[in-house]
Amino acid sequence: MALRNELEKQGRWLFKWRSYLPLLMLPILLIALRDSEYLERIAGNLAENIFDGFCIAISFVGLAIRCITVGYVPKGTSGRNTKGQKAKTLNTTGMYSIIRHPLYFGNFIIFLGVTLFVEVWWFNLIAILAFWLYYERIILAEEKFLRQEFGDLYLKWAEKTPTFMLKFGNNRVYRFHL
Repeated sequence: MALRNELEKQGRWLFKWRSYLPLLMLPILLIALRDSEYLERIAGNLAENIFDGFCIAISFVGLAIRCITVGYVPKGTSGRNTKGQKAKTLNTTGMYSIIRHPLYFGNFIIFLGVTLFVEVWWFNLIAILAFWLYYERIILAEEKFLRQEFGDLYLKWAEKTPTFMLKFGNNRVYRFHL
């Protein structure tokens, strides 16, 4: 089986279990917690509190991205389904006019704030790598579904809309509809 097909197959499986698989990071987190509070030991309680507030703020930015995305999603374009991909129409408005996977991007920002909170560099590295490998496959499977479902409409939108990193400029019009 071609590598892309294998990654898409893994992505479909990960999509079904996406709510539970992050719990596999728990044992690594428990090990990392032994080394946490490094900042407090070297810089004091005030620095620790400021950094904790910074981490919480990062996570709330991710939550805001998710809320804005969900708040402007037309019916039939996204769902909480776990059995497989489904969409009646291609959503290219709201956050989807800026980035192709805004919910996953919001998840990453939330996840980043949480992992930084632990203050263990190797845990951050492992967590970000795991996130990347996990969502990369889900995104491949999702985009295959969208290519098959919407063809040229999807390809034209995908050509001008970045996959995961926000990109502003190019005189783009960001459309938010109620």
